[in-house]
Amino acid sequence: MDRDAAFTAFLDTHQRPLLRLCYLLTGEVHLAEDLLQSVLVRMLGRWPKLRHIDNLDAYARKALVNQYISWRRRRGSGEVLRSELPERAHSSEDSAVLRIVLRQALMRLTPKQRAVLVLRFYEDRTEREVAELMGCSVGTVKSQAHHALARLRALAPELASYLPVLNDDPAWNEGARR
Repeated sequence: MDRDAAFTAFLDTHQRPLLRLCYLLTGEVHLAEDLLQSVLVRMLGRWPKLRHIDNLDAYARKALVNQYISWRRRRGSGEVLRSELPERAHSSEDSAVLRIVLRQALMRLTPKQRAVLVLRFYEDRTEREVAELMGCSVGTVKSQAHHALARLRALAPELASYLPVLNDDPAWNEGARR
């Protein structure tokens, strides 16, 4: 299989899930597309070496998380934090409203905290897998998740009943539910 065909096969299999990860990290469709494109362009340039890697999906995810965090450091958030949260709809049971509230609260987390929550809870990865993808220790993942969930509870109390409670139970912390 030539270089272009192998890369195209990788894209056919992984592009949608990678774009979904990018969207969850950035919170914006256009930024997600830009993030994915920048990483895929780099991967294509390195494809002769990369195609021999056993888990290209994990490599791509790690590259996306690293590139996202790098972008956020350089560009800043551009968001203006207010002392009061905007008014919300009265029906806290409405799932559309909850998704909007969750998205707004996620956008106010640090890039690393958001990446930990997306990888850990949306993609249902173990702490060890998240640590490998982010290039940090398991303790850092636990700490970032703890602080991120506490911040989400403070930013959007109506989400508290939907957020996981982290404790010292090894079955929960090591993702034994798999």
